Amino acid sequence: MRLAIGLVGLGLLAACDTGTEERNAVASTRTVQRPYQALPPGTIARGAAARQAALEPPGPEPTPQLLARGEERFRVFCSPCHGIGGRGDGTVVSRGFAPPPSYREERLRGLSPEQIVQVITHGKGRMFPYADRVLPEERWAIAHHVKRLQGLEENP
Repeated sequence: MRLAIGLVGLGLLAACDTGTEERNAVASTRTVQRPYQALPPGTIARGAAARQAALEPPGPEPTPQLLARGEERFRVFCSPCHGIGGRGDGTVVSRGFAPPPSYREERLRGLSPEQIVQVITHGKGRMFPYADRVLPEERWAIAHHVKRLQGLEENP
């Protein structure tokens, strides 16, 4: 009986993959490899020109609808670090992260909406870029909301 079990086990092991086959020949999730073809000069990725144009200054006018959208997007993306009022007292600070600067600091009050959009797009310091998370139109809305926060009087 032991001999029969041993032979069956040996037969099963013999049927196993030896690992000598080429990986591409046996891969079930094989990718299609195409030769490199250079793009014609002047080619722009679909939607890239529109995204770039949406980031060009001076941006949209700060309407009440834009400011409301900016406040809503600010609460989603910015308030965890910067806090609801932009003082750098967000929830991550209470959990041990270093506080970001307050929007009420004099050096940040001098920023234009265009510069704020650039920081949102490319990041700065410990802040990582939000270009892949926040649409260009929403970056302008957030920038105008930040400028509105900077205009508010400081509350103790």
